[in-house]
Amino acid sequence: LTGDPVSVHDENKLPASFELYQNYPNPFNPSTKIRFSIPSVTLSEVEGSLVTLKIYDVLGNLVATLVNENKPAGKYEFEFNSNSHSGLSGIRELSSGIYFYRLQAGSFVETKKMILIR
Repeated sequence: LTGDPVSVHDENKLPASFELYQNYPNPFNPSTKIRFSIPSVTLSEVEGSLVTLKIYDVLGNLVATLVNENKPAGKYEFEFNSNSHSGLSGIRELSSGIYFYRLQAGSFVETKKMILIR
C-alpha cells in the first residue's frame, strides 16, 4: 500500500538534512503520523531518488509499505492506520506491540520504534 501524504510542507525553504521524526502520537491506537525530510539535491545528491518508508514488526517481518516512489526535496507526513493497512496477506488488524518504521533514501537509512496499544 502506498500511502497518500497527509501533508507536504513547502515553505520555500528546503530541508538542510535528512530527518526521520518520531511518530506522533506514540504510543498510538489506531493511527499515527510519521514525518520525514529530504534535503535538496545540492546537499544530498539523492533528490528525486527512490524513497521508501516501511513498517516492520518486532521479528523483522514487513508489515506495510507507506512510501515506495521517487520524491523531490521537501518535508512529508504520512499516516499509518493499524486497522486498515494492507499487509502481505491483505488487510489485517495488527496486535499490540512494538513496531519499527524505516526510511531509506539513497544512502540514508534510519529506523525508529513505535508502540501500538489496543
